[in-house]
Amino acid sequence: MARFHPLPVAAVDRLTDDSVALTLAVPPGLREQYRHAPGQHLTLRRRVDGTEIRRTYSICSPAPDPAGEGPAILRVGVRLVDGGAFSTYALKEIDVGDELEVMTPAGRFTLDPAPGWYAAVVGGSGITPVLSIVATLLAREPRARFCLIRSDRTAASTMFLEEVADLKDRYPERLQLVTVLSREEQQAGLPSGRLDRERLTGLLPALVPVAEVAGWFLCGPYGLVEGAERALRDLGVARDRIHQEIFHVDAGPAPTASVTAPAHSTVTARLDGRGGTWPVREGESLLETVLRNRPDAPYACKGGVCGTCRAFLVAGEVRMDRNFALETEETEAGYVLACQSHPLTERVELDFDR
Repeated sequence: MARFHPLPVAAVDRLTDDSVALTLAVPPGLREQYRHAPGQHLTLRRRVDGTEIRRTYSICSPAPDPAGEGPAILRVGVRLVDGGAFSTYALKEIDVGDELEVMTPAGRFTLDPAPGWYAAVVGGSGITPVLSIVATLLAREPRARFCLIRSDRTAASTMFLEEVADLKDRYPERLQLVTVLSREEQQAGLPSGRLDRERLTGLLPALVPVAEVAGWFLCGPYGLVEGAERALRDLGVARDRIHQEIFHVDAGPAPTASVTAPAHSTVTARLDGRGGTWPVREGESLLETVLRNRPDAPYACKGGVCGTCRAFLVAGEVRMDRNFALETEETEAGYVLACQSHPLTERVELDFDR
């Protein structure tokens, strides 16, 4: 069960003019609870004027050895968002010694280190989970190779520039690094411009043996991830080899329901071994109904992006307004995002513990 714990800030490192890395110290008694797989994320929470604010940030530090103790530190990257309540706080106010409320690790954008070829296409702050994936994979598996294709606006806006360069120096034969700047020309390397579907379809076969790559990791803004996925599908890559995590999606209108919702519905939810049944108010998502009665229900973005509120649909039918977090295999298996789900039957049952 996901839980929040206060963790002290051990370091605040400025990465660019608009981003920082926060290092959190994990007390010995909590290290097993914060054991994480490479690519997982943390949800940070703060309260402002009685309002709770939650934001999700990927862990960029390597995952701990499975046979050893859990991590002594966790590191996340935070990029400033215009008007962002938490990112502004992180860049301008957080200091060493402060305590942050941090949820235990979550997320399925992960890689279990194994021999073979792997590759990633990332944009901007999408480097953060992939940094953990690459560092963990190359350290644990000497027979693995990784091609990292990253897109940034300019060299000055590139997060974790030194950390990626250090990995390249450490594993020069096994890490292939390709950098594209969208708003600045480079003296060497690829021409500037966006990495869209057409460009990636031509570029990827020139960089890696596409058919031999065991796992593709796409992370960043929606446009980049969507274009990269379509390029890979054009190149014949199987869907189960493509893994996605989206960091930003522009708000848009919710799709119109094709099935009329019942006048009255109830949701039964199992959470941390306990269950309950409650009426769904008009217009509420199932997560909102559960939170009114179980404030400990897991969530972060409430926008269908992070996947923290993932639950198994035991009974009934729902409509999801948006889904940028669950893989096709997960939805086919019966999982939904509670924050985006609305009842289409009089009775719906969710299990957050599966």
